[in-house]
Amino acid sequence: MRKRIIDRQARPSSTEAEGWLDLERIARAELTSEDPQYPIENALAPPGGDGWRAEAPGPQTVRLLFDEPRRVQRIRLVFEEHDIARTQEFAVRWSTSGGHTYREIIRQQYNFSPPTTEREEEELQTQLDGMTALEIEIIPDIDGGDARASLTELRLA
Repeated sequence: MRKRIIDRQARPSSTEAEGWLDLERIARAELTSEDPQYPIENALAPPGGDGWRAEAPGPQTVRLLFDEPRRVQRIRLVFEEHDIARTQEFAVRWSTSGGHTYREIIRQQYNFSPPTTEREEEELQTQLDGMTALEIEIIPDIDGGDARASLTELRLA
């Protein structure tokens, strides 16, 4: 028999109550770069944070490696750009082999045109069983400009 003592006053966090996974607790992040002022933890927290940003311009990769295989039914991504008009591309891939091989879920391009178009939100409905890794590749400017990749929010349920 497995058991644990719980606090009678404890309530699930709003993140858990909504079905979102606690990514900081169940996964390890790998990044090609990170601005110390905008660490990946900012994007994994509930909405309202400053998100993650790369330290250098150019294509970037954010990878989550899970401690145990997971079933994922929703992926929420939010990207924001308040300064530079540009076309950004991102791709999301998943793995059941610990990141040795990946299958693409989505690849998409969209335009930022501040101040009118500053935010891109994607909520993907999925049926991914046994996920051991999730990889997001971001090309912040497909024309090769000096834009830095950023990710305001990354959530999985």
